[in-house]
Amino acid sequence: MTDTDVVPLRSAGPPAPDLRHTRRAWTVTTLLVVFMMVNFADKCVLGLAADPIRHDLGLSATEFGLANSAFFLLFSLCGGAVGLLSDRVRPRRLLLTMALVWSVAQLPMALGGGLAVLVISRIVLGAAEGPAFPVAQHSALSWFPDERRNLPGALVTVGTTLGVVVAAPGLTWVIHHHGWRSAFGVVAAAGALWAAAWVLFGREGRYASAAPGTAEPTGALARRLSREATSARRAADGGAPADVPYRRILGTRTWISVTVAYFSTYWCVALTLVWLPSYLHDGLGYATTTTASLIALLWTVNGVAMLGQAGLSGWLLRRGVSSRWARARVGGITLVVSAVACLLLPSAPRGPVTVSLLVLGFGICGVMAGVAVTTVAEIVPEGRRGGALGLMNAVVTTAGLIAPALTGFMVDAQGAAGYQHAVLLAGALLLVGGLAAIILVDPARDARHLNA
Repeated sequence: MTDTDVVPLRSAGPPAPDLRHTRRAWTVTTLLVVFMMVNFADKCVLGLAADPIRHDLGLSATEFGLANSAFFLLFSLCGGAVGLLSDRVRPRRLLLTMALVWSVAQLPMALGGGLAVLVISRIVLGAAEGPAFPVAQHSALSWFPDERRNLPGALVTVGTTLGVVVAAPGLTWVIHHHGWRSAFGVVAAAGALWAAAWVLFGREGRYASAAPGTAEPTGALARRLSREATSARRAADGGAPADVPYRRILGTRTWISVTVAYFSTYWCVALTLVWLPSYLHDGLGYATTTTASLIALLWTVNGVAMLGQAGLSGWLLRRGVSSRWARARVGGITLVVSAVACLLLPSAPRGPVTVSLLVLGFGICGVMAGVAVTTVAEIVPEGRRGGALGLMNAVVTTAGLIAPALTGFMVDAQGAAGYQHAVLLAGALLLVGGLAAIILVDPARDARHLNA
């Protein structure tokens, strides 16, 4: 036996580095959850302050809807472009830049300005927030192998829910006592504080691919990444070659179908953020404080549903159930339930029945966000993960560009009935998305296709 045949005693590694890696993985994941909380607090300001903003700036429903849609003018484009960039530039830097731009973009409305300033600031904010979800997921998933990604992926997604749960009552109080412009200052400060914390604690995980032209990660954990670990990561990526073209990924039925399903979910997210407070207040007659409580309830249920889906999918995967059932069909069935609730909502009597249908229609459909992310991450190699997620997000978030403006037009043209028709349209889209996920998604088949 030569010295080259000897297996180094350090190859297994002491338990301490693994423990340090686990602690850091969950520290970074927690920061990314807070990142998404700030992201959605930014988004919900206009919806919570819709009535005073429209009154003070003299906006019609159509103009207010267009102002909200302006947020998504560059949202999708930047989401796709920066998603692709995240395969070459470290996500840590991208996330820090995004958070700083968010804070700066909020300041003009906090200090003053009318419709033009509102539209421009929302366009800038949307451009910076468009890549947030895919890059945050890319960063979080870099700390975990495939079989452990359901929970961190769901937690980052739940950050979107927690942001509104915290922001709805908190920002409503700020708006009521200090004016709606103060709310923009609050979310600007939150973004700046997060950026400071990210500078101190934000890092990439061991399952991140090295950016071309950059040095390999340093430190004890990076040195322990042997060829065997690299092979294990490729196996977790379904064995797809690292340089598989994006056109092949985007041509798979799995990518197309989860994108359609996620699009229907995002349509409902956009309605919930922008128009649901007005629908509850003006369409259904709830008081402002009750409306804020109902919005918080919907997002709370959404968070519980996403964590429940992550737990159920993880449990099924550990027992050998295919991800087609464990992820896609669990999510698809949830969307069908949401679709039925939305289709029944306009004819339901006000009271407990209405609240129950609201919760089912708008409170549980968010599970598809986590399903879509983990499903796409399953079929693509790590070197294409950021781009594949970013391009999916770019397509999906066009729903945010269309839904607010279309709903505003309906409300101006039809009054309260416009809200009802908007809910019916959301139900139809959810039904299409749910059926697409149930029938067409098959990660195992498409992973084999990409590896062929």
